[in-house]
Amino acid sequence: MLNHLYLTGYRGTGKTSVGTLVAAAMGREMIDLDARVQAHAGRSIREIFQDSGETGFRDLESEMLRVVAAESPAVVSLGGGAILRAENRAILRASGNCIWLVATAETLANRIAADVATTANRPALTSLGVLDEIRQMLETRQPLYADAADLSIDTSAKSIKQVSDEIVRVCRDRSWC
Repeated sequence: MLNHLYLTGYRGTGKTSVGTLVAAAMGREMIDLDARVQAHAGRSIREIFQDSGETGFRDLESEMLRVVAAESPAVVSLGGGAILRAENRAILRASGNCIWLVATAETLANRIAADVATTANRPALTSLGVLDEIRQMLETRQPLYADAADLSIDTSAKSIKQVSDEIVRVCRDRSWC
C-alpha cells in the first residue's frame, strides 16, 4: 500500500499552497493533479472544458489520478471535483490518506476573487454568481468530501503555515508519513 497524502476540498481552500509547505516539511514531492492533467492534455482546464466538456476533463483527471497513485508517495493536491467519481474516492482510500480542507463559502469567494490566475484558468461550473455557485457546489460535494476524507481541517481563519503545521503534526501523530 502506497502512502500518499491527498488534499481535497473546494477551490480556494488552500490545497496547493498548503501542500507545497507540507511536502517540503515531509521531504516529499508535491503533485498538483490539475497541473498534471493540463500537462498531459497540453491545454488549460478551461480549454479542456471547452473542447471536451466536464466529462472529458473528469476522464483525464481520473486517468492522471491512477498514474499518480502508482508513483512514489507524495503530497497530492486534488482538483476540487476529483471526489465526484466513486472510482477516484476508492483510489484515494487504497493509496493513502486524505485530508479535506474546508472554508466558508464567503471565505472561498473572497480567495477565488483575489486569485486572478486561477479564475482565468478555471471555468464557471454553473450559470450562478460566484457565491451562489460555491454554495451550490459545496452542498453537492460535502458528502463526497466527507466520504473521501480521513480528517477535515477548517482553513477559514488560518494561515497557510498554520494549516500546514497542523497537517504535518497530524500526519506524524497518526503515522501517515
